[in-house]
Amino acid sequence: PITSLVIALCSGVWYFLNSKGLGYEEVGVSYAKVVRDREYWRCLTASFSHISPLHLLFNMSSLWSLGVVEQMRGRGEGWGSGWYVRYTLVMLVGTMALVILSYHVLVRMGHERYERVTAVGYSCVVFGWMTVLSVRQPTSSLSLLGYIQLPVNLAPFGSLIFTSVVVPQASFVGHLAGIVVGY
Repeated sequence: PITSLVIALCSGVWYFLNSKGLGYEEVGVSYAKVVRDREYWRCLTASFSHISPLHLLFNMSSLWSLGVVEQMRGRGEGWGSGWYVRYTLVMLVGTMALVILSYHVLVRMGHERYERVTAVGYSCVVFGWMTVLSVRQPTSSLSLLGYIQLPVNLAPFGSLIFTSVVVPQASFVGHLAGIVVGY
């Protein structure tokens, strides 16, 4: 039920943004907006916002495939909706903190372009859940877009490479932050 609720929330936010003509600059997370302008709310709005319908479709179909985590029970692991909500919140906060910290380091190293890189999407959390599943259930497989069966222990890194090649403007830092927080 929580996975379905998140999908409905992200879809509703996409509809709202699309109908109002809002984009990355209004809801996205960037080092400059969060650190320099102290617009901390962007860490939340960016996670649930998608500008492109294709981005929304990729993230939500991946999240739906990972929703199996919410239903797992057994061996005293505490899986279920309550556990899923708690870890999702940890991933939301943890990935945004790691993204901003990474941008901070990159900016300090002289890569000024990372000060204004603006990102949106639920990908950080999706990559986090892929990683959790790969650690907890290393022998299972994950269906990507309903066509590709990927061994779940390779899914986070395979998806990171696939996304970086197919969508070069996607946030490599954000996706990698999801993998790190998932571990």
